[in-house]
Amino acid sequence: MDYHIKDINLAEQGQLRIEWAEQTMPVLRLIRDRFEKEKPLADVRIGACLHVTTETANLMRTLKAGGAEVALCASNPLSTQDDVAAALVKYDDIPVFAIKGEDRDTYYQHIEGVLATSPTITMDDGADLISTIHSSHRELLNQIIGGTEETTTGVIRLRSMAEDGVLGYPIIAVNDAMTKHLFDNRYGTGQSTIDGILRATNRLIAGSTFVVCGYGWCGRGVAMRAKGMGANVVITEVDPLRALEAVMDGFRVMPMYEAAKIGDFFVTVTGDINVIRREHFMVMKDGAILANSGHFDVEIEKKALGEMAKRVRRIREYVDEYTLEDGRRIYLLGEGRLINLAAAEGHPSAVMDMSFANQALAAEYLVKEGKRLEKQVYTVPEELDKEVARLKLKAMGIEIDTLTPEQEKYLSSWEIGT
Repeated sequence: MDYHIKDINLAEQGQLRIEWAEQTMPVLRLIRDRFEKEKPLADVRIGACLHVTTETANLMRTLKAGGAEVALCASNPLSTQDDVAAALVKYDDIPVFAIKGEDRDTYYQHIEGVLATSPTITMDDGADLISTIHSSHRELLNQIIGGTEETTTGVIRLRSMAEDGVLGYPIIAVNDAMTKHLFDNRYGTGQSTIDGILRATNRLIAGSTFVVCGYGWCGRGVAMRAKGMGANVVITEVDPLRALEAVMDGFRVMPMYEAAKIGDFFVTVTGDINVIRREHFMVMKDGAILANSGHFDVEIEKKALGEMAKRVRRIREYVDEYTLEDGRRIYLLGEGRLINLAAAEGHPSAVMDMSFANQALAAEYLVKEGKRLEKQVYTVPEELDKEVARLKLKAMGIEIDTLTPEQEKYLSSWEIGT
């Protein structure tokens, strides 16, 4: 088996951490139990480009239990947990191509390692695997049934490809499942982003001015958690509806240039490029701390910050200090990459349980229906989304009501009025 990881001797430590994560992933465990019996993924080769974490390891084991051959590479150079990669290689015979801190060339060599397994289904977090296939491995397109995409940024890229008529196979946007973005993006990103900032800086959030750039589901989650820790939260937005919602939720809303003057902490969660840029650095306070929780390291204009700095030094792990010509210091966390995975461990496993349950069920759905789908981006079928919610409630010991026949008739009838 071909693989490329940091150190196979880390496997035992990784195995223990994978087991710890599994304890709060009951939905995926229920799906794995069924997959082991039914083998719905038999004869399927899955190529996955995901964050190599303990939660992802449990997804890989679930897919393999369903009969799939699986290969995994990292979707971000700083998100890999090296002990987890080692455990998957040693104990599960899963080819893993991922090393934390890998450079760009190695990152794409690892994608090539996965593509060498000739996948028939792809799983992406950011669409790098899919874009590589379309740009340099088009020979694989005819054999691929379909793919899944985990994150907002990737879905945006793939919808653009579909609109331009260049998408080579159908994609299920797992990110758009209610049980994914409502929980993963809001509660997962909210908690893990704050966790990453605290681990990197050990700074007090209470009493600070905390600027959240973007008020989508991730931004809502980060703002909620920062407010809960006593921060004075400011939101910047370009969408008037989201900006209005932020105001109604009790947050101050202002342009980025104005927020840049008063912020102590800044977090970008937009999925767009250069959200915090040169003109904003010019007015920031001494000691401003910048972090990103969008998928790619493009939301903070690092090049401009580097050009403005007379000195750059790593003052502590995950914290780079940029000293400007006038002596002001701006601190960039995790090289501008996903701070929740660069400096912390990503989302809690209880949240990823639902996201990865969607991934597993989406793979099963593609095996059954993929050949009938157009080369478009699809939302997760509602029945799969509700099945994940149902399994989660079951695992939590929570029961809910069902509609009576009378109620079902009332909801479906146009004849019954006042």
